[in-house]
Amino acid sequence: MAIPKTTIILSIPFMIIGFLLSRSPNNMVSVTPSNAWANGPMKLITTPQFQTKKTDIFTSGATHMALLHNSILRGYNSIYQQAPHILDHDRADFISYCLVWHKFVKSHHDDEEETLFTKVEELLNDKTVFVETHKEHEAFLVGLAEFEKYLSTLKTPADYSSDELLRIMGTFQEPFESHFHSEISTIARLAEHPNTPKEGTPENTAASATFKSWGKSTVTKAGVTDVVPFFLLNLDRTAEDGMWANWPPMPAPIRWGLINIAGAFKSGLWKFTSCDSQGQPKELWALYAADVKAQREATNLKS
Repeated sequence: MAIPKTTIILSIPFMIIGFLLSRSPNNMVSVTPSNAWANGPMKLITTPQFQTKKTDIFTSGATHMALLHNSILRGYNSIYQQAPHILDHDRADFISYCLVWHKFVKSHHDDEEETLFTKVEELLNDKTVFVETHKEHEAFLVGLAEFEKYLSTLKTPADYSSDELLRIMGTFQEPFESHFHSEISTIARLAEHPNTPKEGTPENTAASATFKSWGKSTVTKAGVTDVVPFFLLNLDRTAEDGMWANWPPMPAPIRWGLINIAGAFKSGLWKFTSCDSQGQPKELWALYAADVKAQREATNLKS
């Protein structure tokens, strides 16, 4: 008996969804992390709001920037920690994971320079507030470009060298880490700027809206199927006593879809992230896989 054409057409969306769900990060192996997790070598940032409990627009803006920065820093650390342990069959996915990190950083940098900093300077009527920040950006951009060039020009994944990757990362690690911390302090200090709008004023409300709208768009505009899952899967929802478990604010089904539906398009990459689909820290995949391989080889030798 032939299946009606209408039935076939109606079943296609469910087949696609089923396929994507089978590849979703929700199915990743998640093991409690060991000491070698994504909290080093770059030090993570303590958010200004956690430190001071202040809620003015610049403390809040600096805090949200710190949370975004910490996702990027965990991404860097996850690359650094796993680079020497990548098994041959994981090399292609790891290289792609590294390139998504670069895309995230580059997009974030460009969006700050072109949009956020300009709006804040206009708000404060002061073109000097980010002078040092611009200089800090310049200090790591050459190394960042070399990172992308090396990975994107590999002829095959077999040509990947962890020694070379770590060498390149070492050329910009210090200025990168320094900038990602100091930028948070710079933004938080703007609360004391003489032109900062007072609480309750229309200018204050408008400034708050600027930070919120920029925060919502800066990651999604970089890439919904690659940068967004990378960002969300390197957000530790247990950090700072779980204070940011529901950050960024969005309906739970949207968050789930961004991780598990959008993330399914590049499913092989997310095994390298520092957190699982629930935002819980997990053992870094390459360390886990290398350990499993070593145990199997030891068992085979005994037998």
